[in-house]
Amino acid sequence: MAPASEEVAGPAPTVVVAGGGTAGHIEPALALADAVMRLRPDAKVVALGTPKGLENKLVPPRGYPLELIPPVPLPRKPTTELLRLPGKVRDSVRCAREVLEKVGADVVVGFGGYVSLSAYLAARGRVPIVVHEANQSPGLANRVGARLAKRVAVAVAGTPLPGAEVVGIPLRQAITALDRSALRAEARRHFGLDQDAPTLLVFGGSQGAQSINAAVSGAAKELADAGVGVLHAHGPKNTLAVQEFPGRPPYVPVPYLERMDLAYAAADVVLCRSGAMTVAEVSAVGLPAVFVPLPHGNGEQATNARPAVQAGAALLVEDAELTPAKVVKEVIPLVTDHERVARMSAAAVGLGHGAADEALARIVLQAAGVKPGGGR
Repeated sequence: MAPASEEVAGPAPTVVVAGGGTAGHIEPALALADAVMRLRPDAKVVALGTPKGLENKLVPPRGYPLELIPPVPLPRKPTTELLRLPGKVRDSVRCAREVLEKVGADVVVGFGGYVSLSAYLAARGRVPIVVHEANQSPGLANRVGARLAKRVAVAVAGTPLPGAEVVGIPLRQAITALDRSALRAEARRHFGLDQDAPTLLVFGGSQGAQSINAAVSGAAKELADAGVGVLHAHGPKNTLAVQEFPGRPPYVPVPYLERMDLAYAAADVVLCRSGAMTVAEVSAVGLPAVFVPLPHGNGEQATNARPAVQAGAALLVEDAELTPAKVVKEVIPLVTDHERVARMSAAAVGLGHGAADEALARIVLQAAGVKPGGGR
């Protein structure tokens, strides 16, 4: 392969992205894929996933081929549990290696999660590796991958990975270019929301969150009495029955939000978890937020929310403190205060990650030994 500095013709690059399992891993991988295709329209991007991951629902509609390998559920830290998985790891790595050989991978990009460790181990010594870490506290897969990688990209400064380059979190152009004001009327019609009422968007990640569901739905009457409309994504495996209050703004429960751009455009305030991808998107579109960090793991969701809270763009409520009474006391006064919402929205805009997709795409193409626009 010719050095990246030489402008010579060469075959189109093949980029394999590994980011299966949750939307927080898949969406930045797809945003990166879109950016690669803008910079190198002749490129081929292949997604690597597992049979039961959310990638099976999200990747094909975006037009990218999806290759599946066996999952290897990972403990968050190196423990004896990992030692019980050698057979599963070997099988998954072997399958990943077969995929890399079949598609002729020039670079592997991992975003953490189940599928990334197998991809890193399969690519080791064969294909250049790029790691992207969205959280300030890296998971096990990316801590291993960073030791094998040619380049390591991170969302925020201070992420403890060797050679880390701060680029932000890749976001879809549908999010970074979103004009909420221009889309508001269309978005509210799409979801059946009141056109004029202050509106709260609620979601708990791709699978929903029982604590959020119970707290907000438990305050449905008070929200209606305050003239607040609600769009609530409760998760595909959950159900949510909410009493209707005639003559008041509707409370609209949905299993899953296929059009997050329209959901963001319909809302004045969002109440949600604070996964790294969610915080980046909410900030990029300028939505004031009430973040309720997931109370498990190593505390990364609270860490993710901190810059927005410090900037005055968000509130943070601990999961154990989120009750219907808390919604009435803290959330309703926020959603109904137009001037406060405007101040928080302005504070959120400066926290976005609008250029991260192309910054990471350039790193990936450089690692593969190719140039944006053609040549190697």
